Amino acid sequence: MVLRGFAKLISVLFHPLLILTYMLVLLLAANPYLFGVNRLQDRMPLILLIFLSTFVIPTIAVSMMKLLGLVRTLSLESREERIGPYIITGIFYLWLFVNFLHDPRVPVAFTSFVLGATIGLFLAFFINIFSKISAHAVGMGGLLAMIVITMFLYSYDTLTVYAGWFGQIEISMATVLILAILLAGMVGTSRLLLQAHDMQDLSGGFLVGFVSQFIALQILL
Repeated sequence: MVLRGFAKLISVLFHPLLILTYMLVLLLAANPYLFGVNRLQDRMPLILLIFLSTFVIPTIAVSMMKLLGLVRTLSLESREERIGPYIITGIFYLWLFVNFLHDPRVPVAFTSFVLGATIGLFLAFFINIFSKISAHAVGMGGLLAMIVITMFLYSYDTLTVYAGWFGQIEISMATVLILAILLAGMVGTSRLLLQAHDMQDLSGGFLVGFVSQFIALQILL
């Protein structure tokens, strides 16, 4: 029971709809000057926009679908239940990408990550027709790719975390990558413990999420 409770907590904290928000926070922490600010906190309106557009609104939409009887559970356990939520979320992701593509205040780096997440989502939608691919794994694969790209393409060595009384703490991107790999493993293990997916669903999801970010990079850069 304890393990299942922990698995559910991990699944919620690293829900695929939260990954773009995490990507933005990480990029802001690595280089806020990309966004024309000195501190991560100065871009809170953008963080809020991403959180609302990619998590809150899609979650409300799925909740309404459940109330209308279009899906049985919020966890979307069957492939058929995922079709509508994938389409709704995909529309919001595309809307964000198109708007950011023409917004000089948003750096190409983050626009690329949004496009990668969008590509990953639609690939997952297509694969879902034939197999129940793990959306959690797609999200974590995208997050890992984002960190790798940030390290090796943009050459950001550290990110800054504001820790209240402790002030600013510099964390190396290598450490962040190791932590992300561990978190990806925890997310995958959690999905297995909850019997939501098998290893094929997870490995396919990680691959789709990871590769999608590099496809987006080739398109925009």
